[in-house]
Amino acid sequence: MKRVAILTLQELLALPELEDKLLNEAKTQGFITAIAAAPYVLPPEEWLPLLWGGDEVAPFSDGELLETYIEHMIAFWNEYRPALLENRWTWPAGCELDDEEIVNEKARDFCEGVLQGWQLTQDDWKNIMPEDSEDNALLGGVILSLSMLYDPETSMETLRESGVEGLDQFNEIFNGVPTMLCGLAIRAAGQVEK
Repeated sequence: MKRVAILTLQELLALPELEDKLLNEAKTQGFITAIAAAPYVLPPEEWLPLLWGGDEVAPFSDGELLETYIEHMIAFWNEYRPALLENRWTWPAGCELDDEEIVNEKARDFCEGVLQGWQLTQDDWKNIMPEDSEDNALLGGVILSLSMLYDPETSMETLRESGVEGLDQFNEIFNGVPTMLCGLAIRAAGQVEK
């Protein structure tokens, strides 16, 4: 049976047959942001399966659904890669600061996705930004910032134990993430071109 309309990613993720089989939209956006920022361009077949848990077989019963899903993933990558390299990437819509929870669930999920994507590319990062390099401090700062936003409660407790109070730290980190991710992607691209 042919589907007449192309499904949005939200509609696709909401299909009962795919429930809990794919990363949610915010985690997906984070994961693909990490892949788009990576020093070397990875072919989709290396990272797409990780969006459904790394299984060789995609959880789609319908080839058209798989094709639509892949088109959405490639569209994200095609949007994010140039935005990162041109210093114009911004948080995806809906990722926001939150008075009660520091950052909202979508922002936490996004950060989790970036951290998952970074795991796939970490050897490439370590290769171009070795541990004793100045660039490694930039990389470490980005990973630390994303980790803090992913788990703000633990981060707040750690800061309190260090004598640092206030949510201002998180506002600065949240607002600085786009600049940090763009700077990291630009720096990595420059290193790879050498």
